[in-house]
Amino acid sequence: MTRDLTRIDAVELEILWSNLIGMVTERAKALQRIAFSPIVREAGDLAYALFDQRGRMVAQANTGTPGHINSLAFAGKHLAGLFTGKVEPGDVLITNDPWLSAGHFFDITTLTPIFNGAAVIGWVGSTIHHTDIGGYGIGAGARDVHEEGLWIPPLKLYERGVPNAVLHDIIRRNVRTPDAVFGDLAAQVSAGRTASEHLVALCERHGLADIEGLSDEILRRSEEATRAAIRKLTPGTYHGVSRFDVPGGEIITLKAAVTIDAEAGHIVVDFDGSSMQTTTGINVVLNYTHAYSTFAVRSCLNPELPNNSGSLAPIEVRAPLGSIINCEYPAPVNARHVVGMYVPMPILKALHQVMPDRVLAEGSGAVWTIQIQGKRSDGRAFTSSMFNYSGGMGARAGKPGPSATCYPTGVAAVPVEILEASMPIVFDRKELRRGSGGAGRMRGGDGQSIGFHMNTDQPWLLNAVPSRMEDGPEGIGGGESGAPGRFLINGEPVSQARKLSMNPGDAVLLETPGGGGFGPKA
Repeated sequence: MTRDLTRIDAVELEILWSNLIGMVTERAKALQRIAFSPIVREAGDLAYALFDQRGRMVAQANTGTPGHINSLAFAGKHLAGLFTGKVEPGDVLITNDPWLSAGHFFDITTLTPIFNGAAVIGWVGSTIHHTDIGGYGIGAGARDVHEEGLWIPPLKLYERGVPNAVLHDIIRRNVRTPDAVFGDLAAQVSAGRTASEHLVALCERHGLADIEGLSDEILRRSEEATRAAIRKLTPGTYHGVSRFDVPGGEIITLKAAVTIDAEAGHIVVDFDGSSMQTTTGINVVLNYTHAYSTFAVRSCLNPELPNNSGSLAPIEVRAPLGSIINCEYPAPVNARHVVGMYVPMPILKALHQVMPDRVLAEGSGAVWTIQIQGKRSDGRAFTSSMFNYSGGMGARAGKPGPSATCYPTGVAAVPVEILEASMPIVFDRKELRRGSGGAGRMRGGDGQSIGFHMNTDQPWLLNAVPSRMEDGPEGIGGGESGAPGRFLINGEPVSQARKLSMNPGDAVLLETPGGGGFGPKA
């Protein structure tokens, strides 16, 4: 019989909670260590979480990126709902449907049902960025989502412990780097199986038939604490706007109206008036918009609270269907981070009117992502995993912005030594852009300069997705703007949404933007 955990004492609840967090964090770090993709292994581009029987996210690992983590909350809910009553021990579910999960094909979600005897007592899931998914690649040049790669609908990757042979063959024939893709999938499957064993052992130790009562109590307390924090704010509707250029030179506008209902302890973030979806692959699905919206609000409101379905429930996110942050099928989405990582910026500008000491100025926004395809000197083809570089972070009320640090993703850069060891790339420089951060009472973080060329006598292809090259990130509260970025090939500025054909000897230079300053300069 399930215990009544509403009367559980604080000590045992803390022990159980610590066990859940430890379990998912341990598995996430193990998954990261054994992943094939450098963007996962070296940069931490992943998410890992535990769900209850009903598909509610109970506990997330203390590692990963906000875009993945909060999108995984939706993906887990979708998959659990679709397959409740249809799974058996040894099954593993999978999807990379952009509208059901993390917004583009590269991010594959797996979900493992956790059985205690014959009953499903929960689910454990992960989302990671895979090296390749076929199609166009990581750039923004595809014309619709079907040009961007392999679409995996919600299916069983494993059935009763046996690989789904048809699905495995389809994946293998549609990707350029099948060994890496299946290595990463194996890491996800292994992490799910081990976590399942740990949860069953936890239930046995504490006399629990399942975790539903524990989940109810954790989510109830998380939601109540979040609503209590919102009730301390000044009610009203506050507005913020951010504008920035994207590959190809198009200017995107994001407008956020943040409405605080202090009586109900509820916040609505409404993006009405933002740019409509576009023809290049920078469109964002609502899951991903929700992920970075809730992260922005919670990082200012109550960042010490657990991030789960309970703490996310009081925050509602709206965006017009067909807008660039709630795009409709078949919009291309592979470079959705270019816009998605700017989602917090107008929200922070709105919240500056309510809690000015807790926000930060605009930062460089999206990481500048690179993917390279070509041939080695011996004729062997290669496709790099995505690698990325950040600009400066916006300044805070009492601290300068960190340099070469991307808010909001938090993803790290893959070390140049790893990249040079995995493909014929040579880095000519990697240094901070001193003085590129905006001036102010607190100065914005500096961007960085990265130069490279390819050690090959063959033509090669470059997918590069830079942004904010027209105007730098805005300061806040009287702070000055940071420097805009520059993307140069052989010394000439380039802004293209498409994949670029490169020649041997071509030199690439990235100069990422500096962050905005905070407050007037003394």
